[in-house]
Amino acid sequence: MSRNNQSVISQFLLLGLPIPPEHQHLFYALFLAMYLTTVLGNLIIIILILLDSHLHTPMYLFLSNLSFSDLCFSSVTMPKLLQNMQSQDLTIPYVDCLTQMYFLMAFGDMESLLLVAMAYDRYVAICFPLHYTSIMNPKFCASLLMPLWMLTIFDSMMHTLLVARLSFCENNVIPHFFCDISALLKLACSDTSVNELMIFITGGPIIIVPFLLIVMSYARIVSSILKVSSAKGIHKVFSTCGSHLSVVSLFYGTIFGLYFCPSANNSTVKETTMAMMFTVVTPMLNPFIYSLRNRDIKQALIRVICNRKISL
Repeated sequence: MSRNNQSVISQFLLLGLPIPPEHQHLFYALFLAMYLTTVLGNLIIIILILLDSHLHTPMYLFLSNLSFSDLCFSSVTMPKLLQNMQSQDLTIPYVDCLTQMYFLMAFGDMESLLLVAMAYDRYVAICFPLHYTSIMNPKFCASLLMPLWMLTIFDSMMHTLLVARLSFCENNVIPHFFCDISALLKLACSDTSVNELMIFITGGPIIIVPFLLIVMSYARIVSSILKVSSAKGIHKVFSTCGSHLSVVSLFYGTIFGLYFCPSANNSTVKETTMAMMFTVVTPMLNPFIYSLRNRDIKQALIRVICNRKISL
């Protein structure tokens, strides 16, 4: 069969979530509330960091980028899911599917790289407090963020172009509520060995290496604190790193559960649940994790509100 005869699919079918018809409206309201909470929570953090000069530090520079990434990451999947639930039209055009996959990979990769940058920031702050300002200077932070964004853009573009060269035949059903690269590769009726090889090659620098670097950073932090062996020092670690550790656990826990630990019977329900945690729940919880446990964020919110009242 020729390639022209193979590439006949102009759209894919997103199965979405296994929700009974009688519960569609309830879950639609729930997911809409979750998405609006994600948007509002991450926007508040971004705006606070922009407006409050006390938050113009490396840690909050990385946090603002993380909030922007979370906001965009959720916006790549949730509006389409809500639209499909409301219209009952589960189709997504071929080009839209690849576009969604591109941005999903870009912002997902960026979150992974930002978490390791934030871990390094905490490592320097705790292990080298006297040299923190000189090491984590604005020029270094900017020179760190720019390559990270460029790397994610290049990586997601490469995978998208590799998927675009594939042929898709009769089966166009994606058992997800978004266009996942692994699901698309399973639907392809042409050779996907190059795609799988590149995923294997780039998966290390994007996912595995950052995770290992985070583990190494916290191992050094714990080792440094144990040398002090004081209750005050241990409390300082938990108060400084607790939020970041919670976000890391959420992010990598769902990543490994979804992509590295598939269920034995290939359970669609299990994969869908992990995908919801990864794309919806984690971006929604991150602002709460950082704001509820963070005194600086609370004080910045109070200052911004008070300044706003004074100006009025």
